[in-house]
Amino acid sequence: MDIRTIARVANVSIATVSRTINHVPTVNPKIAKRVWEVIEELNYFPNTQARALVSGRSKIFGLIISEITNPFFPELIQGFEDVAIESGYEILVSSTNYDPKRMAQCIRRMLERKVEGVAVMTFGIEEPLLDQLAQRNIPLVFIDVGPPSPGVSLLKVDYQHGIRQGVQHLAALGHRKISFITGPLRLHSAQSRLAAFTKSLKECGITPHPEWIVEGDHTLEGGVAAAEKLLAFDESPTAIMCSNDMTAIGVLHHMYRANLRVPDDMSVMGFDNIHIAEVTTPPLTTIQMSRFELARAAVTALRAQVESASSLAPQREYKIATELVVRESTGFPKGTLPQVPKRPRKSKA
Repeated sequence: MDIRTIARVANVSIATVSRTINHVPTVNPKIAKRVWEVIEELNYFPNTQARALVSGRSKIFGLIISEITNPFFPELIQGFEDVAIESGYEILVSSTNYDPKRMAQCIRRMLERKVEGVAVMTFGIEEPLLDQLAQRNIPLVFIDVGPPSPGVSLLKVDYQHGIRQGVQHLAALGHRKISFITGPLRLHSAQSRLAAFTKSLKECGITPHPEWIVEGDHTLEGGVAAAEKLLAFDESPTAIMCSNDMTAIGVLHHMYRANLRVPDDMSVMGFDNIHIAEVTTPPLTTIQMSRFELARAAVTALRAQVESASSLAPQREYKIATELVVRESTGFPKGTLPQVPKRPRKSKA
């Protein structure tokens, strides 16, 4: 079966079937509806490779991520695929696991499949590898930072807003001994989150304690190790803010093993608001960075590059908002109670 069969049954031309399958907007909606009904009735599947050869377009967007094991990335992949499919694109996903050799393999796969654009949702990409994409005029999207080159868009995450809200939340509860477990400090995002944390502390009149700033690795195991280190100090913090939710979940686990209660003995806060943050014990207070917003902005940026018919340069930056989500893992510091205003005594008549 091919489009000739579809054209004969739908009583339209082969060109009309082709334009319908390729979502050309000039096709009459009633005719397009009839063509799609025939396609569904005959259970026809267009040959995408053949279409790509004829049209010169693969209609594929690449997505390069850091790892699969962190729930943040599968949620990002799901959002990216949903938005891409709605826009008429397929996706090709590759995971680097923070390995430069795997990054090179990821890029090779993208080039072999002739992707029309690539969203690079990872860090540490080396310049020679980037050049392989840039030399072919492939539109690129990066989180936070990227080269000032044509065809490159950036998703700029507003770390400061959400982290400021988180620090202010802890300070309002009475915390002054606040720790921060960073991500790998070779990453720009980890440096940005740490800078936002330090600035927010100072805005609240709290002096950062250098010993309570511990470098992590964005993993559950890293959260366990960092929490163990923090609790070994003679003076421990009363609240721990983490650079991502997986680190925070590791902290929760170590608190459980140490027979400490959250938030009674220690308040814990994450960053990302992955889905399982709602069902940890206790549910995790965290800072939301929407994976769907990241995905939608990435696809929008790639489409703007690929489909732009004007001479105007597509948008360079797309802002990604952050917002505090308060749950049950944060509370008043141990040994303190909220100050309840006393009611004035009634004067005797």
